[in-house]
Amino acid sequence: MSVIIGLLIGSVLGLTGAGGSIFAVPLLILLLDLPINDAIGIALGAVAVSALMGTISNWRAKYILWVPALTLGLGGALVAPIGKYLGSQLPATFLLVGFCALAFSIAGIMWRQAVSTPEKASVVRSSYLSEDDYIVPICRFTQSEQFDLSSRCVGALISCGLVVGLLSGLFGVGGGFLIVPALLYITQVSIRQAVATSLLIISIVGSSGFASFVVANPQLDWLLLLKVCAGGLIGMTIGRLVADNIVGVQLQKIFSLSLVTIATLTLFSQLTV
Repeated sequence: MSVIIGLLIGSVLGLTGAGGSIFAVPLLILLLDLPINDAIGIALGAVAVSALMGTISNWRAKYILWVPALTLGLGGALVAPIGKYLGSQLPATFLLVGFCALAFSIAGIMWRQAVSTPEKASVVRSSYLSEDDYIVPICRFTQSEQFDLSSRCVGALISCGLVVGLLSGLFGVGGGFLIVPALLYITQVSIRQAVATSLLIISIVGSSGFASFVVANPQLDWLLLLKVCAGGLIGMTIGRLVADNIVGVQLQKIFSLSLVTIATLTLFSQLTV
């Protein structure tokens, strides 16, 4: 069962560049009966490994934007352990309700995007944005195709990283649902570049949160983590292979409905115990 959960995490990451961990936490609770804090820790480790695999593939394709990735990622990595610590101090019920509220919000945002701006739902299959798709970015490219690292640009990237890191550590989410739109808004890049860059950021932030979890939980079930990670690596490969054949709008609607269903089942099962 743990391998199947990993398959789902990796597949969603491979298809969308985001969303794997938001499924992982409730599935680990529902199917393996893990406490929420343990589920969050395992999810962080599995998502970090799956995202790293995707990063290696994107590295070869030269889609990764290293400066924004490292700036935003390091900001998130600094805060993720704080989020993990705060989560360990909160009552399990409060943490569960907060996680499900976040899951419902993500599902709503993705459904609304699929309906109102279907052209942006095809995240993985998109190439480069047209001129009409560009907005005024905070970070601009110079004539030599390098990022112009103004204080405003760096500040925006770090601020986004702090939010992503806090949510990652607190709820065990990779943060891709925030990272991709943030990169599109802050920088002047294509959706494909944003998705590729988000995987590196997820790997950095997730690794930081997972490391803090290991320090606080030396009795971690490493075999369980290994099984979930193995499934995640296989799922990431499958997701990337079939991504071009899946319609983005349909994928996002299925993702949204599935997320609401799983989060509702998890909340109901835990609150009625």
